[in-house]
Amino acid sequence: MLPKDRRATFIRKTKETEIEGLLLLEGSGTPDIRTGIPFFDHMLTLFTVHGFFDLTLTARGDLDVDYHHTVEDVGLVLGSLFSTALGNREGICRYGEGTVPMDEALARVNVDLSNRPYLVYNIPSGIRSSGPFDAWLAKEFFRALSVQAGMNLHINVFYGENEHHIIESIFKALGRAMKAASIIDDRISGHLSSKGVL
Repeated sequence: MLPKDRRATFIRKTKETEIEGLLLLEGSGTPDIRTGIPFFDHMLTLFTVHGFFDLTLTARGDLDVDYHHTVEDVGLVLGSLFSTALGNREGICRYGEGTVPMDEALARVNVDLSNRPYLVYNIPSGIRSSGPFDAWLAKEFFRALSVQAGMNLHINVFYGENEHHIIESIFKALGRAMKAASIIDDRISGHLSSKGVL
């Protein structure tokens, strides 16, 4: 019988950040997230709620320098949590898709939990924010997440004008895609691959 209570803990400490996380895949969408970056906390909360994960995450970083180290390292930690919680990945659906509208923005996220990391990140060309947390900093989070989780991650925002709406639609869609890909299907024997391995 495949596990139905998949969880992981992970701690990452560097001279730039200190991050602790706990993830339960079979959760209820309960977040407890404190990164020191309120907007990032909000996005990770949306990801957790829409993915029905339970995620506890605390980060302390050199925010006086900028947000980059904290955002990227949180991506590394969250990716490690998923990789550990997924175990040997036997029985998982492997592929997932989420499409979410947020007012004028529409994002689609596709994932393949294949152990082969790759990121495709397409957002409207007019988005060139210089704010402290923007769509380009979010890309660094998604890149780190895809690498550590061993995930092929395609993010496509078809249209949108408000950067908050664009980023929010991505995080919600990612939660839905990750939930779909990580679900265990009892019909799958071993790995869902014609090669027999991921």
